[in-house]
Amino acid sequence: MVGEAGSGAIFVEGNAGALTPRCPRSCLGVMFPALHHLRLGARPTLGARRAGGSAGEYLSRENEQRCRGLLEASTRRYRQEAVAAAVLVTLCSVGGYPALLYTLRSSTLTGQHKGDVSFPGGKRDSSDQDVIATALRETQEELGLHLGAESVWGVMRPLPTGRGLTVAPVLAHLGPLECVRLSPNPQEVEDVFTIPLSHLLQAQNHGYTHFRHQGRYSHTLPIFLNSRYRVWGLTAIITDLTLELLAPSAYRRRTRPPSPR
Repeated sequence: MVGEAGSGAIFVEGNAGALTPRCPRSCLGVMFPALHHLRLGARPTLGARRAGGSAGEYLSRENEQRCRGLLEASTRRYRQEAVAAAVLVTLCSVGGYPALLYTLRSSTLTGQHKGDVSFPGGKRDSSDQDVIATALRETQEELGLHLGAESVWGVMRPLPTGRGLTVAPVLAHLGPLECVRLSPNPQEVEDVFTIPLSHLLQAQNHGYTHFRHQGRYSHTLPIFLNSRYRVWGLTAIITDLTLELLAPSAYRRRTRPPSPR
């Protein structure tokens, strides 16, 4: 897993209007004794459907091809980049509605970001062919999820972690979550949950953290507010960029992420 970036916040803006995803009993195919609930995306309300669309819209073949085309240049450029780590930005659908899959880092891990929301992923291994291989391998180790390279839509621009390292987000689609069997590694993963795109796209579920550097304004980062977990730091930046890529007509990014120093 990869830690979050996000120290030095001044204040937070936004409302905590939240949707708590619940899992239909028929979907509980998770082999994880310590996991009390796999919280899947609930069926959105009518207003949320209008904002978030359906899986047929954002996860359609047409939108996939559009996103693959937009990511083609960055995939060629960054696939072999010597980045420190990679994460898998996991698109899926729940009950026919599009969502993003997240993990909660185990609270028993070392480091300041234990217990934070994350995408599956981790440090690049010397045996990994490229950053895609890193993201897929780490996802398999964390969630027991076997995905082939054909599920990958592309590689997004690597982002700085704030510690002089970079992380490459790899966008992939794992399909209907009802058809996926997860076996989370309890040493790394404390919870697995999805947030519907309809929820992420709604402005009332956003917050913003403003940062200073040497007494002057530096940058603003997004926060996605959920009733149980907040999505912030590097994971929120990647979520922000992913929404802009998936739904350009419904989502406008309003933040300026930090640039490498």
